[in-house]
Amino acid sequence: MSNTSISDWHARLSTAEQSHLLQFWERLDATQRASLLAQLDSIDWASVPRWVATYVKNKPRFEIPSDLEPAPCFTRQSPCAPALADAGRALLKAGKVAAFVVAGGQGSRLGFDGPKGCYPATAITSKSLFQLFAEQLLAARHKYGVIVPWYIMTSPLNHRATVEFFARHRFFGLGEDNVRFFPQGVMPSFDISTGKILLAGPGEIATNPDGHGGAVAALHKSGSLADMRRRGIEHLAYFQVDNPHVQICDELFLGLHAQGPGSSGEMSSKMVAKASWDEKVGVFCLANGRLDVIEYSDLPQDLAKATDPSGRLRFNAGSIAIHALSVAFLERLATDPAFELPFHRAEKKVPHVDPVTGLSVEPAANNGVKLERFIFDALAKASQSVVLETDRVEEFAPIKNATGADSVVTSQKLQTLRATRWLSGCGTSIPTTPAGEPDCIIELSPLTACAVGDVACVRMPSAIERGARVLL
Repeated sequence: MSNTSISDWHARLSTAEQSHLLQFWERLDATQRASLLAQLDSIDWASVPRWVATYVKNKPRFEIPSDLEPAPCFTRQSPCAPALADAGRALLKAGKVAAFVVAGGQGSRLGFDGPKGCYPATAITSKSLFQLFAEQLLAARHKYGVIVPWYIMTSPLNHRATVEFFARHRFFGLGEDNVRFFPQGVMPSFDISTGKILLAGPGEIATNPDGHGGAVAALHKSGSLADMRRRGIEHLAYFQVDNPHVQICDELFLGLHAQGPGSSGEMSSKMVAKASWDEKVGVFCLANGRLDVIEYSDLPQDLAKATDPSGRLRFNAGSIAIHALSVAFLERLATDPAFELPFHRAEKKVPHVDPVTGLSVEPAANNGVKLERFIFDALAKASQSVVLETDRVEEFAPIKNATGADSVVTSQKLQTLRATRWLSGCGTSIPTTPAGEPDCIIELSPLTACAVGDVACVRMPSAIERGARVLL
């Protein structure tokens, strides 16, 4: 904390038109005052007026580049895929890869009280998302003969609960030294009408996590990048905590990222074909000669609906928030004083206290603006990026909602569907419904198989009974 006096803070906040943040100073005790000053000291006050003018009092308009084109995508059927998979396997065996998950979210949208990574994701044993990822890393340790360290970015809201969850489960056998936790940064939340920073309490600023784009700074400030250098890590497998189908140690993807044609080895991504023109996923595009992600809300409907001669959507490369990033790239960005990812504006209901009376206010409508950064905006900082097209069933079964699309119900169906695909390929007879869907539930542990190629190395049943619940 700086040595700025309270009178200096009054002057500083007045300049930023945020003097109301000290409205209740006289009624705070010593602990509350220290906490408030620490919050004040963490905010970039030189940037606050610009944030308010750019993102709060105005809504930034996205201008579609005149040269916007669909992004070229590499496929798993490419002739050079086997050689690139060999390159990725060599990186893994050399201990040059680590896992990185952004896990700052709470399970509130799922009706779950706790970090989203603790949510029970599987249909039979109710394994948590964190356990599924841990089992992948244990399987990789056995397969490649090295430890794949795991870096977990939490939020201030769920950091303690996440660490305690891992401690209760003895770090799922990974070893405490091989799992590193650190919280992401936060941003002040703003009043949507006035641009004033909201107060969560008389001595507490209302804040929100700064988005997964805050990972660049958080990895550096937490010492995680330095820890990677100490371990000899060169590349990170990035993913989000809500997708149980992510293949963390994907040999082909890592090889394509590090050595593939058209890749600088700085930042690479995976995509799946969009399910429909209006699916709410960002789309990989080329703009100004560089790879970029255009949010679904920014892509004009005529472009979103446009098709090629084969009838396929032109802008079809849906982002599934799976990336590979080099440690050197992240270090370069994090230590560049000029580096800054853009903010994205979100209108939300933000509980707060009235700055005059100090009474609590529970808003009935959106009253606040939260600012977040997104990691995909770092693609523009890479000199050359590549995208790997993958299969939706194989790698994208997100658990985002309590019901409906992208819920635990749809995810568990996809988990069974992927397992039946893998088993069918090895000769297992799978019962199906009249609609052709699996007529059974299969939970396939990553310790048994992390990818389709692993199934051939494991003895599988010759047939699954109709209606069976099978744990493998």
